Amino acid sequence: MSRIATTFAALKKQGRKALIPYVTAGFPFADITPELMHAMVAGGADVIELGVPFSDPSADGPVIQKAGDKALALGIGMVQVLAMVRSFRQQDNTTPVVLMGYANPVERYNQKHDRLDGKSAFVTDAAVVGVDGVLIVDYPPEECEGFAAELKQHGLDLIFLLAPTSTDARMQQVARVASGYVYYVSLKGVTGSGTLDTAAVQAMLPRIRRHVSVPVGVGFGIRDATTARAIGEVADAIVIGSRIIQLIEAQPRDQVGKTAQNFLREIRTALDS
Repeated sequence: MSRIATTFAALKKQGRKALIPYVTAGFPFADITPELMHAMVAGGADVIELGVPFSDPSADGPVIQKAGDKALALGIGMVQVLAMVRSFRQQDNTTPVVLMGYANPVERYNQKHDRLDGKSAFVTDAAVVGVDGVLIVDYPPEECEGFAAELKQHGLDLIFLLAPTSTDARMQQVARVASGYVYYVSLKGVTGSGTLDTAAVQAMLPRIRRHVSVPVGVGFGIRDATTARAIGEVADAIVIGSRIIQLIEAQPRDQVGKTAQNFLREIRTALDS
C-alpha cells in the first residue's frame, strides 16, 4: 500500500478529512522548500502537493503562475525539485508528497537523463528520492496507461483532475488508471479564480463516486476555514494552493514557514471540528 493510500485509510478510521496544501517548489526562496514542507506538516498537512515550475502553465491562475515564474528565475527545475524531496525525506518518511505540474518538465527530464534500459528516468528517480504521487495536468488518461503502470511498479500513484464539465465517460477513463486520489477542480477556470459554489460541489461528488473508488479531493477555490469546513463535509480531502502562495509571497525568509503553518492550523481545526 502506498503512503497516500495508507494516509487516507488512517484518516478514514479516525473520521477525519485530508488537508493537502500546494506550494510551488523554490518559492519564495530557492532553498526554503524542505523547511516550508516541514512547517506545513506541523500545521496539520496530511499530503503535500509540490508544484514543479513551468513557463507555460495552462491551469494555473496569476498567483501560482507568478510564483512559478519566480522559481524559474531562481533556477528551479525538475532536478532541484527532486533534490528538495530527498532533503525533506531525511526527516519525514511518512507524509506523502505529490509532484504537480505539466508534461514538458517530465519529458525534458527523461530526454536529459536517458536510460539505456528504456525506462523513465523521471519515474525511477522520483521513486528513489521519495515521491509518492504525480499529477500531470496535460497527461490525458487515455494516453497514460503505460505511464501509470510504470509508476505503479515503483510504488507511485497517478492522480488526475476532474472538472465540473467532466462527462461520465471521462470519469470512467480516469477511474481505470487513477490511484491515490482524484482532484476535483471545483471551478470552471484556473487556480484561484471565481467564488466557490459549495452546493454545486456537494451535488457533484456523489456522481464522481459512482465511477471512482479512490478518495476525492476538492480544490481551486478554497481560501479559508469556512469554505474548507463546508467542502470537508462532503469531500475526502481539501486542497489549498493560491491562498498559501499569497500569504507567503511577501514574508521575510524567517516568517515563511510560520505563516503557512499558522494558516494551515486554522484550516485543520475547522476540518476537525
